[in-house]
Amino acid sequence: MKYQYHYTTNYVAKGHMYDEKERTQKAEKIIAVLSDYLGETNTLSILDVSCSTGIMCGALASRFAKVFGIDIDAEAVAHARSQNNSENVEFHVMDALNTSFPEGSFNVVICNQMYEHVPDARQLLREIYRVLAPGGVCYFGATNRLKIVETHYGRLPFLSYLPKPLAHLYLRILRRGKFYYETLHTGTTLKRLCSDFERIDYTQKVVMDPVKFMATDVVSSGTIAQWGALAMLKFAYWAFPGYIWLLKKPEKI
Repeated sequence: MKYQYHYTTNYVAKGHMYDEKERTQKAEKIIAVLSDYLGETNTLSILDVSCSTGIMCGALASRFAKVFGIDIDAEAVAHARSQNNSENVEFHVMDALNTSFPEGSFNVVICNQMYEHVPDARQLLREIYRVLAPGGVCYFGATNRLKIVETHYGRLPFLSYLPKPLAHLYLRILRRGKFYYETLHTGTTLKRLCSDFERIDYTQKVVMDPVKFMATDVVSSGTIAQWGALAMLKFAYWAFPGYIWLLKKPEKI
């Protein structure tokens, strides 16, 4: 499957891409996790490999020395440039699988809910590894293929479970699209994709303290939903809907 270059034609995606409140919340969650692990970040450079409309990069600008955002969606990047005037932020139309950045360019890379959108997730992780400086980390937010309700085209049960031909048909019957571009992986295959990195799992930490990690949009403290999520992480991690990992490039290569 090739890239979906005109992602903004997906009405579900478009609603999220231009939602400033939602995108800022996601950026704050990422900042909270990175700050917890890295401490001070004001001297670090960061690359968002799927910057979309640039709202998250704008939020990152006050916490990092230099922010780069890349995306294949030229329309979204044009919007990002028009809305951001911070001197430490740059946007580029660029393929995340084959960037033009030199090796070891960034202290931090963000790959949040985007691995499923590229035609080769393994190459994506290789490129992230390449552009990270030794000891650098990638914030990797990843949806599990075994999540029952797929949300890229509305709330569609078991869409990601299906072989591609059946998934395409499913979308067409419901008039949600012609092609199911996304390719989700299970927790097991995601671990294999990330095997070149040291994997630091923040999923449980975020669920345990959603206030600290700015994740109250997903789960609230002291609720049955939180207890259920923690139980699932302990006893059925493989089935959890999504993961938050930090992928660390070794200090010495």
